[in-house]
Amino acid sequence: MIDFISTFIIFFAVIDPIGTVPVFIAVTGQFDEKTKRAIAIKATLVSAVVLLFFIVAGEVILTAMAIPLPAFQIAGGVVLFLFALSMIFGESKPEEEVKLAAGCSETAIFPLAVPSIAGPGAMLAAVLLTENERYSLIEQAQTAGMMLAVLLIVLILLLVASWIHRLIGNSGASIVSRVMGLILASVATANVLEGIKLYFSL
Repeated sequence: MIDFISTFIIFFAVIDPIGTVPVFIAVTGQFDEKTKRAIAIKATLVSAVVLLFFIVAGEVILTAMAIPLPAFQIAGGVVLFLFALSMIFGESKPEEEVKLAAGCSETAIFPLAVPSIAGPGAMLAAVLLTENERYSLIEQAQTAGMMLAVLLIVLILLLVASWIHRLIGNSGASIVSRVMGLILASVATANVLEGIKLYFSL
């Protein structure tokens, strides 16, 4: 049995549903409400497919390339940590990804599904939280369920994006994104320490 709360928080931090709202508003400003709903649904479905692919095939790909999982865990932790630092000290997610939206035609896929929802942090988390040696199929299914629960929150937030944006504004979303970055930095550090422990059999 996995720790549902911990897993949920990790996915919530790396997917950052609230930080996606300003991105969605920026790239769908010229569409009517019906089209916005269609884009929200499509973006969520595409990101779900991408992340489920990494849950199912991510470790298989690593095995085929003869990369030990502890090494990937350490590398993933470092990348997650750098990603978290960019969320804390650099441009926050809304500010950074709104820029990507400027010349985008297929808004549901880019930048909404990737990299706003299914970003590099979420992909790495999907692999690290479903290691075959540490988790049974049932536990991996539970993890996938927690990830899909976060994506459901993303969908709900996108469907009510206009109201949320009026409530918190771009600055509010930036603050939330930075708090999520701090949580993610802690998770990344734990991943690096766990990878070192496994690699050296400590």
